Amino acid sequence: MSESGEITLVEVPPLLVAGIRRKGSYEKIPLMIGELAEFIVRKEIGPAGPPIFLLHEKSAEEASRANASGDADLEVAFPVTSRTRTEGNISTYELPGGMMARVRHKGPYQECAITYGKLFAWLESEGKKITGPVREIYLNDPCEVTPDEILTEILAPVE
Repeated sequence: MSESGEITLVEVPPLLVAGIRRKGSYEKIPLMIGELAEFIVRKEIGPAGPPIFLLHEKSAEEASRANASGDADLEVAFPVTSRTRTEGNISTYELPGGMMARVRHKGPYQECAITYGKLFAWLESEGKKITGPVREIYLNDPCEVTPDEILTEILAPVE
């Protein structure tokens, strides 16, 4: 069973990352994270933090449609210690900082929709608008914890 924490507003600094972006279904995210991890270890630039998924679809309905058609806009990133040259479709760049609504989800990834629902309801009640891709930060490794212990931090840039 999943649970979500308190929703707060936080100021997030810009973050240097190595990232990869492509189209596909959300099931490709773990493979992309593995590909990216190999790159940053080989280039000796990190990782300097946990992996991040950036959700570019604008609504739960849009995300569901894009995933079903295999046309979702997938972007994963890892914080890194320094820049390096682009290789294939992997590059280093800065994720913008700014004011973000933050909530933690505890439980299986498949149950994050419940936490997203709470986040979106809170944003509406507070009169906040999402201004860019929502970030999922994977705080622990699903290979090392049970599904009920998985922690995901969700950050939504807002104005």
